[in-house]
Amino acid sequence: MTMSTSVPEFTITRTLNVRRDLVWRAWTEKNELAAWLPSTPLESISFDVREGGRYRYTMVNVKTGEEYHTGGVFLDVVPFERLVFTWGHPDAPIEDSPVVTLTLTAQGDRTEMIFHLRGLAGQPGDKFFYDGWSNALDDLMTHLRDQKQ
Repeated sequence: MTMSTSVPEFTITRTLNVRRDLVWRAWTEKNELAAWLPSTPLESISFDVREGGRYRYTMVNVKTGEEYHTGGVFLDVVPFERLVFTWGHPDAPIEDSPVVTLTLTAQGDRTEMIFHLRGLAGQPGDKFFYDGWSNALDDLMTHLRDQKQ
């Protein structure tokens, strides 16, 4: 009997029609994150964007008022290029948390953004992790497009 030891993961890639520094700011500044991350009140966001720094935010279900506390630890921070962080419950141990790797590649005035989540399965149409992040990244694209105009 062969047991699979692969870790669940998925990747979403987007090309944004804005400079890389603007995409970086959208991920690392409180006001920017609150503008595109669905139902996330500004006052619930805290960031310490450095290796070993922690972050937290709360998403609120607009229909039920239920709150989803989210957070983690920044594992690698390379300004404007890469952001690696745990994602899940704010106080979960690092070793038990899914890890997001966000890679930003400048393409002139455009940016290729690769979002990779390791530790949770996802696929298009799952109406859960993949679709949730895909929709959030679409909101990010809309936010950045609207800022540019």
